[in-house]
Amino acid sequence: MTERASKNPLNIVPSIRTTTLPHPPNMATPVLVFGATGAVGSACARHAHSLGATVTLAVRDTKKPIPGLSFEQEKAGGYKRVQADLTQPGTITEAVAQSGAKHAFIYLIFSPPGAPDPNRPALEALKAAGVEFVVFLSSFTVALYEPAIDRVPAQEFIPYSHAQVELALQDVFGASYVALRPAGFASNSLRWAGMVKAGGAVKVPYPEASFDWIVPEDIGRAGASILVGGPSSTGGKTNVLLCGPEVISQADAVKIIGKVVGKELGVEGVSGEEAVKVLAAGGFPEPIARYLVKTLAANGHEGATMNAETFWGSDQYKVGVENVTKYAGKATTLVEWATENKGAFE
Repeated sequence: MTERASKNPLNIVPSIRTTTLPHPPNMATPVLVFGATGAVGSACARHAHSLGATVTLAVRDTKKPIPGLSFEQEKAGGYKRVQADLTQPGTITEAVAQSGAKHAFIYLIFSPPGAPDPNRPALEALKAAGVEFVVFLSSFTVALYEPAIDRVPAQEFIPYSHAQVELALQDVFGASYVALRPAGFASNSLRWAGMVKAGGAVKVPYPEASFDWIVPEDIGRAGASILVGGPSSTGGKTNVLLCGPEVISQADAVKIIGKVVGKELGVEGVSGEEAVKVLAAGGFPEPIARYLVKTLAANGHEGATMNAETFWGSDQYKVGVENVTKYAGKATTLVEWATENKGAFE
């Protein structure tokens, strides 16, 4: 699952942790964070600041609040704001000039099928403006196609879209980038919030399907550590898999959330068109809802070298968990995340 796909439809502000990140830098680094009003981008910005970086927030709406950061904290902390949009290269040029940043954090720009890809022009604008290192919020689904990510079928649009950006990063920045590849977001469970509040049975597409429930805050902390540390922080790796510490079925995840809020919740499995409706009602755009239902039903992606079930039991998954601890300081569990966001389900 991706940040853009799961995009926190209830706009829940994550709680702030003060976990110490590994290897803090010795001097301030100016960094530019796009998508700072999102769950991962805001965590990246806040934790980059905690590492001593001078942080510029590149946002489309300069009046929109940053999750976990009040306007007063933002001012007191010396953050800067610039109006910028990754789909408008001119604003990228101006944002880089105003920030003085050589390091930038970016996310995927989804575009309709057949439309021109806006991601490569954004990368070229960053490079031309003087950015030397990019951290990109990618998806673990790309890892399922290793070592041939250039062969991801176009119809598998989540891994395909992210893989195309990773390939463009190779062309534009050489080895001076890192693609973060997080797996299944814990915040995807927010789509159940209304049903949890109502009590009784929670409708879940393919409840036996399992995920790792990685917490957006952990992804942001890992991204900040790498963003501030630069290419050397990963030992030359240009992609970093990030996974939550526990593989849990959706059915069991519902029960965990029920226990946190003090409710006995049942689980009603749904499939097909009903599953699409449930996901759409939970905040997913219909095309993404249909794609997710298709992948859940098939337990994988067309043309991938590994399906989801195999991945969760693989050494790759273990490396993903270790990477979260290495770069983010700790790997948050689903019960910890649900407890911190308890109010969203009550």
